[in-house]
Amino acid sequence: MARFDFDWVDAFSDRAFGGNGCAVVHGGAHLPVEVCTAYVRETSLVECTFTGPSEVADVKVRYFLASREIPFAGHPTIATVAAMLDRGLIAGGSITLETGAGIVPVKLDGDLIEMTQVAPEFGPFADPELVAAAVSLPVEAIVGQPQKVSTGLPFCVTVLRDRAALEAAELNLEALAVLGKSLGADGIDMMEPFLVTLEGATAAGDTFSRLLMAPPSPPEDPFTGSATGAMASYLWKHGLMEKAEFVAEQGHGMGRPGQARVARVGAPDALEGVRVAGEGFVLMRGTVDLPEAL
Repeated sequence: MARFDFDWVDAFSDRAFGGNGCAVVHGGAHLPVEVCTAYVRETSLVECTFTGPSEVADVKVRYFLASREIPFAGHPTIATVAAMLDRGLIAGGSITLETGAGIVPVKLDGDLIEMTQVAPEFGPFADPELVAAAVSLPVEAIVGQPQKVSTGLPFCVTVLRDRAALEAAELNLEALAVLGKSLGADGIDMMEPFLVTLEGATAAGDTFSRLLMAPPSPPEDPFTGSATGAMASYLWKHGLMEKAEFVAEQGHGMGRPGQARVARVGAPDALEGVRVAGEGFVLMRGTVDLPEAL
């Protein structure tokens, strides 16, 4: 067994129990996948990160779901930097993170943490009938055509006609498996539709989103930073968002309100990246004893 410092951070929130929680295990990037995923399951969180030294950036960050390692995730990035700031491991200004999706630059402006996600990759369009079935909605609730988009992690971005449709959505696992197969997903928990409506949860917001999740993850993600970048890219590319910078909201229906400031890098039809910024509230600090192998 080895002992590691850890922090539990509520990301995309400036208060306790808001946004999306993530446990950051400092110095644990060398641990095997089996140990890291077991730790995520132990926390009952959606994702956790493990940090370590990097030869190409300021710090290496590995991202884990309960089922697997993933190349990148948004709210854990905010959480990781917030935890490092809280521990005095970084002084402010800027930092670079080595992730499975490449080098992620992060700027610090007081309590606001801004990551620049990589340029979006636009994949195939999804059959609206398959997407509607996966989230238990009539196809008429979907605006336009959903599309697989990635700014480090792929999501099936799906615009809904109104908030009522967003709130009515429920995941159908059998239909989700069919949708995922059609989009080339390698697991049922890797292509859940990211649902968004073009109205905020509050007066301050421009969009309101939900991500319903498949087991072994919790049933819904309070705030999804990587999907927010993919969603913003989709809206800009397809002319659904005129603002170059807007406020994205998520988690309000779960009692965990989260908010991000989103800005594009480059022209709407030639995006070079997406800036996603939010705060992180360090809720718990401590140590954890983890085995070097299972």
